[in-house]
Amino acid sequence: MKATWLGMAAAAALFVSGHASAAADEAAMTALSQKSACMSCHGLDKKIVGPAYKDVAAKYKGDKGAAAKLAAKVKAGGKGVWGEIPMPPNAAVKDEDIKALVNWILTRKY
Repeated sequence: MKATWLGMAAAAALFVSGHASAAADEAAMTALSQKSACMSCHGLDKKIVGPAYKDVAAKYKGDKGAAAKLAAKVKAGGKGVWGEIPMPPNAAVKDEDIKALVNWILTRKY
């Protein structure tokens, strides 16, 4: 019985720490998105100037090449996929930050 309770306690601790980690990751990625000025044009779940992140994730769901394609588009800028308003290039944002942001957008729960 004691071993069962210890196992349950360990599982509960992992569950809670996993959720705390996910919340910290969400906060960090939201902050990076704001720092990089992404949130000036994109909302998490609503269109501002550009599409909402949830709409981007939905459009590219199941596309194995989406992360690389979107990272290149964020870096270079583009237009036409979501309308005529162009997205300016984000050359000053570090490549690793762009990759992390794109991954977050494509994998977060909306």
